[in-house]
Parts: sequence; C-alpha cells; structure tokens
Amino acid sequence: MREYELMVILNPEVEDKAVEPTLSKYLELVTKENGTIDKMDIWGRRRLAYEIQKKNEGIYAVVNFHSTPETAAELDRVLNLNESIMRTKIIRPEEQKISSK
Repeated sequence: MREYELMVILNPEVEDKAVEPTLSKYLELVTKENGTIDKMDIWGRRRLAYEIQKKNEGIYAVVNFHSTPETAAELDRVLNLNESIMRTKIIRPEEQKISSK
C-alpha cells in the first residue's frame, strides 16, 4: 500500500451538504480494495486561479489515503467520469527529509 493525496475541485453548483457524501461514494472504491481513507478535508468554495468550464469558483477537497497504484488510477478514472467534478489530481507526498548539521 502506498500513501496518496487526492485534490478534487467540484462544480460550485453542488450543494455544500452534498460534497462529503458525493466523495465518500467514490472513496468506497479504495476501501473495497483493502485501502484506507486517512483524512478528508473539505476546504469549501474558493476562487479559481483561472476559469474551468466557464466557472470562476469551485469547491475544493483534499483526501489522504493508502491504496495500491492500480486502485488510485481507477479512482482517478472514475472521478473524471463524474460531471460534477471539474478537476482531480492524485499525488504521492514525498517524505520529509531531515538534515542534520
């Protein structure tokens, strides 16, 4: 299992109370494949740096999870099929290196 961080930008027309259930529905894919959802942080509505799909704002969410690379790729594929999700980005956070002098 590897550690991943998922950044999602949802359409601003999605109701605030529907954001977590919408994401949880897709994150079940990770738990079904023996992965874990470590943290879900919903940032709320933010102004976008540039227009996406003719929209100036979006609802941001960050999810930290552990899964296999195949499951992470499938999650990204399934999220991109949803019309209410404007952008996704999955990264592997680098481990902090401590330098001693």
